[in-house]
Amino acid sequence: MSTHDNLPKADGNEENKTKALEEKLENPVSEAMESDTETQESLGSKPEEITKVEESIEDSISTEESPVIENTSNIEVEKESGESTEAPDDEILNEMDQAVAKDSEDESKLERHDIEKKDYHAMNKDELISELRLLVKSEKIQAIKEHVEEIKTEFNAKFNEEVEQKKDEFLADGGNIIDFYYSTPLKKEFNSVYFDYKEKRNAYYQNLKKDLQANLQKRLDIIEELKGLLNVEENINTTYNHFKEIKERWHNAGSIPRDKYNTVWNTYHHHTENFYDFLHLNRDFRDLDFKHNLEQKLKIIERATELAQETDVNRAFRELQILHKMWKEDLGPVAKEYREPIWEKFSELTKKIHENRQQFFKVQDKVYEKNLEVKQEIITKIIEVATEHPKNHGGWQQKIKEIEALREEFFKAGKVPSSSNEETWSHFKGAVRDFNRNKNAFYKSLKKDQFENLNKKMELIKIAEDNKDSDDFSVTTPLMKKIQSDWKKIGHVPRKDSDRIWKKFKDACNSYFDRIHAEKNEANKEEVVAYEKKLAHIEALKELKLSGDTQNDLDAIKENIGIWKTIGRVPYKKRNIESDFNKVLDGLFGQLNLSRQETEMIKYENKLNSLANQSDDRALRNEQNFIRKKIEEVHSEIRQLENNLQFFKHADDNNPLVIEVRKNIEKHKENLEVWKNKLKKIKQL
Repeated sequence: MSTHDNLPKADGNEENKTKALEEKLENPVSEAMESDTETQESLGSKPEEITKVEESIEDSISTEESPVIENTSNIEVEKESGESTEAPDDEILNEMDQAVAKDSEDESKLERHDIEKKDYHAMNKDELISELRLLVKSEKIQAIKEHVEEIKTEFNAKFNEEVEQKKDEFLADGGNIIDFYYSTPLKKEFNSVYFDYKEKRNAYYQNLKKDLQANLQKRLDIIEELKGLLNVEENINTTYNHFKEIKERWHNAGSIPRDKYNTVWNTYHHHTENFYDFLHLNRDFRDLDFKHNLEQKLKIIERATELAQETDVNRAFRELQILHKMWKEDLGPVAKEYREPIWEKFSELTKKIHENRQQFFKVQDKVYEKNLEVKQEIITKIIEVATEHPKNHGGWQQKIKEIEALREEFFKAGKVPSSSNEETWSHFKGAVRDFNRNKNAFYKSLKKDQFENLNKKMELIKIAEDNKDSDDFSVTTPLMKKIQSDWKKIGHVPRKDSDRIWKKFKDACNSYFDRIHAEKNEANKEEVVAYEKKLAHIEALKELKLSGDTQNDLDAIKENIGIWKTIGRVPYKKRNIESDFNKVLDGLFGQLNLSRQETEMIKYENKLNSLANQSDDRALRNEQNFIRKKIEEVHSEIRQLENNLQFFKHADDNNPLVIEVRKNIEKHKENLEVWKNKLKKIKQL
């Protein structure tokens, strides 16, 4: 038979393992007895032969293993009777049996299954809450204590760090420490889930306490029943079968309160020994017991051999605890010649599994040491970043992003050795806290400037609100645009006031410009109508037939210009219609016997009228500056041409070049007069 047929595999399902092991290791002795017909007949038909055994019953009792536990807090694995108490690996076995004793308090722990312990240190607060909720909802409440406490520790550490930061900011803003209070929805959510865990845990242990008391009473009743076997007059085989049934019920009676364990166990074994004395069990029957116990202990050794090769050392260690409990409490002695060898084999395997576990911890410690180095490097980087003090808000914002990135790296770096955990965490918090203090000191120094900026912006708000209902658009519009520009140039204000004052300023400005846009929209309708009228007027003017009488024709043209002026302003995008109108006028003036200066001035009056109808006087000012510039240019051209004549002072007056230069001078002088008249005309407006 292979070892896989004897004991369950180390697959992590402790409940199935325990049941299978118990089925294998707790076969009733009667099953072994059925194969020995002589023994059955001897016990059934010749009970008087029991008194003729070659060895006394005391020999059988002296070789019986005693699973009595003197101290459940420090259990030592007892060897078979007659073995040396100086075990070669007492320290390892003591460690194993302390775990066995702890599990003996609650047999339900034997049904515990593997629960992955994740890297809670690398999780953020949201992830920790989700993990806690999943454990409470999906796992056995008695199996998740270590997980829950570690999650709680990590969540509180992260939350407390956040509280410290908020406290520093609160104090930097001038707050009183007495008034400081900070909480978040995440904290409340975590407290709620943790409360659910405690409620389920308390309910579990209350029910467990009731079960322990009920099991205690059940075991006391079994002891009383066991005592009564000594006074029953019946066939010895029937009595022994009754005794086996009592043993089976005792085995399945469940856990009892720990403080009652020693007393109840000792009492049970005392009466068991009394029963063996009463029974005067013969050698054949005892040998069947020894044989059965040997088979089961060999199966335990086979399973321990498998566990020594198991890669999941924690799983192997837990199952080994179960095997030790079975060896110690559930099985009796074996024949003397087998006691020492099987015990030494089991001890060697126990040592091997323990060494595997220690080796695993050593490897894990190396990983933790590497994580420690990484975290120390991150702390050094945080300190380096914290030593640089930017001079402006943008610089500090960049530093804040760098620190946040380093904090994320720190939390993702993994666990460190427990001996360095507190010190590392303290250094990390200190480095981050120093940065926050420097940052808060900078922003505190900005408070004075921010309050000054607040006063400046409040003044702009007053100007905006005082002028938002003004109808003097030509004056108010430039003012409103200026204060908008000034607002952008003013620096930051206290954060608590920023949104409030911006809303007031924006509302006042929007109120004014909404009125302008509303009036412009209305005016635009009139401008479209004016544009259509001017188009029609241009078409009519193109059909105008001059009579040949200069004065009458000039009056007709001026009359059309007057009509054009009365039509009104056109949309800005359609302003080129003025050029179309002037082209038509040029054609008509070309048919008249007028000087160029007269023609230009008549047309210019029409242009001035268009400029004067605009909403502000900037166009007129620009036109005036343009005319002055043109006058200067013409003056300059004339001087240049007159200088050129100096080169021809000895030339004949009929020289073509001289004639051409003089014509140009006259033409420029004529233009100069036109520009001067235009300047005089615009100044009259």
